[in-house]
Amino acid sequence: MFFMRKTIPFELNKDVPLNTPIEDISFVVFDTETTGFDIATNDRLIEIASVSVEGMTVHEDSTFQTYVNPKRQISREITELTKISGNTVENAPDSLQAIQSFFQHVQKQDCVCFVGHYVAFDLLVLKHELKRYKLTFKKQQTIDTLDLIGFLAPSYDMRDLHKYASAFSSRIYERHTALGDTLTTAYLFVELLFHFKNRGYHTWGDLLRATDSQNRSIFT
Repeated sequence: MFFMRKTIPFELNKDVPLNTPIEDISFVVFDTETTGFDIATNDRLIEIASVSVEGMTVHEDSTFQTYVNPKRQISREITELTKISGNTVENAPDSLQAIQSFFQHVQKQDCVCFVGHYVAFDLLVLKHELKRYKLTFKKQQTIDTLDLIGFLAPSYDMRDLHKYASAFSSRIYERHTALGDTLTTAYLFVELLFHFKNRGYHTWGDLLRATDSQNRSIFT
């Protein structure tokens, strides 16, 4: 039951005025890979990666990446998709150790927001992994690149990250790896921020309002 779960002491920076210029904001873009999509029951986390974005710049020197031992078999289909096999994760940390390391890395970046492409799924992955240890973490501010694209170009009707990156002429990295998708998402996000500013929007508050329609809590 929920009241039996302990909350991990992790929190992004919430003390940022809404009139702060976007170029003064630090974000953490992240992605996960899993053994499948049934993350609430059968499937498990196998990789986490992140990179920080300060304003309009991706800081590749601030990347984080770890494989995760899912304590279960990885299917041939997932290995073919992600290049992650049982041998890859054999000596990797378990999900709790990996998530704790991820949170520790993020807190050093003084970021205000998690950013991802369909970020709700990645947060649910973390939530369900921690739930297995009777742990949870507080709701954090998130921005989904899909929502920002929906604000800027509502005529687009696709989900594929790399198609969007191609459409917006941003950098593309290796597909279906947490680090590759993180970097692709980060550069797409920066490109979207340039378009956002060119529309006359310049502040943290503007960005939150533009992406608010999908900013729903996964903790309710």
